[in-house]
Amino acid sequence: MTIRVDAYTADGMARGVLSCAGHLREALDAVDEVSLERATWQGAQDPEPRAIDTARLAVDDIVVAATDGDPTIPVHAVWHPVHLEVGAYVIDGELPTMPGFDPGRALTRPTGSFVVLRDVRMRRRGRSSWAPLAVSEALVNRYVVELVAAARPLEFLFPGATMVHTEPDVATSA
Repeated sequence: MTIRVDAYTADGMARGVLSCAGHLREALDAVDEVSLERATWQGAQDPEPRAIDTARLAVDDIVVAATDGDPTIPVHAVWHPVHLEVGAYVIDGELPTMPGFDPGRALTRPTGSFVVLRDVRMRRRGRSSWAPLAVSEALVNRYVVELVAAARPLEFLFPGATMVHTEPDVATSA
């Protein structure tokens, strides 16, 4: 099975096909490096992507990964608006929690390096040569996020990030 992947790093964006079984999140959590076949690469300073055979990316270097494959969005979730800043990227989307979730009392903590967001809008700060990303779902590397603005306390989800508490959000259920 193959998954089409757009992988954004601090240095640029790779687009290609990942050979794996299952969902993208499982694949990213299972390895230290991914190889995207039939790939293109667009560096941070490149005006256009260029074709390359294979893009090898360390999973830890991936900031955001998006795919058009099977969604991994939780079915019974409450969604909260979140604003993230990671290096040159600004990301807005909605983060899922389970109904009744209280982060201050939660015993379970997230596993894996990536968290899912829905209705994602991402742009590169100060660069007009890259079209903004707008996808229904994306995975964000929670360990590289520098700033989080949200109404919910999310420090446990994004360790090391500066937390900016915003006005209470109007969460939506899906």
